[in-house]
Amino acid sequence: MDSEDLKLLLMLDERGSLSAVAKQLDLAVSTVARRLEGLEATLGLRLLDRRANGVRLTSDGSRIALLAAPLVDQAARIGRAASALGAANAAGNVTISATDLIVTDVLAPALPQLWQAAPGLSVTLRAQGEVVSLAAREADIALRMSRPEGASLIARRIYEIELGCFASTDYLAGRDAAAISLRDERLLIYDDSYGRIVETDWVAKAGLDGAVALRTGSTRALLNAAAAGGGIALLPVTFARDAGLVRLPLPIQIPPRPVWLLTHRDVRRLPAIRAAHRWIAGAFARLAHT
Repeated sequence: MDSEDLKLLLMLDERGSLSAVAKQLDLAVSTVARRLEGLEATLGLRLLDRRANGVRLTSDGSRIALLAAPLVDQAARIGRAASALGAANAAGNVTISATDLIVTDVLAPALPQLWQAAPGLSVTLRAQGEVVSLAAREADIALRMSRPEGASLIARRIYEIELGCFASTDYLAGRDAAAISLRDERLLIYDDSYGRIVETDWVAKAGLDGAVALRTGSTRALLNAAAAGGGIALLPVTFARDAGLVRLPLPIQIPPRPVWLLTHRDVRRLPAIRAAHRWIAGAFARLAHT
């Protein structure tokens, strides 16, 4: 019996739907359903009451969930203890490739937390937008804005970047931001350095390609151009607000852009890589609460 399947049962009891559990764990709903069906088969009990309006635990399911709670909690405590011990023993160098802004504004400020957890670890932070080859060891870990294909890569979505359209107060002076038509403005957007990302898809679907005045792979360039009054930039909300830019209301919101953490399958279990993974996830978790 897998404690992770028992964890799914507990989460379903707390959240009330397969889709909510799947979303929190970044799994397909079908995967969650299949694993719970496997748990029912293992125990020989009907744990779930499947109805047209959702899924609930049966009386047997509620009883098993109650018994499983301390086991799942103990497994989580063991996992945390193992992670701490592994991080303390991690040593060597890990090369991480990410965009310039992630390197400078997310990872670099979080380095003290890395060295507190893994004092024997050193890192090389490569600020680059283009795709690197993990198979060729050009980097050990890559953070990318689009999910690549490849059976040798382990991809984990660790964050979602909220996006918006922003301009300077000078650019908007004397104008009603709610009445602005983006087709009549100068748009500043990302180029194809990051692959296919949601911002460029959104611009194309909205029929705004003709309004684009700047394409660049640099977030800093977009921020500076918008701050100078160069136009309206599609930017991550956190960084744009820190730069003092004003967000424009949009009739159709831009979907959030996922951040993917990529590692080659062959090195994912190395202590240094695992310690770096935990550190990166923590850095983005702190960003979410700023």
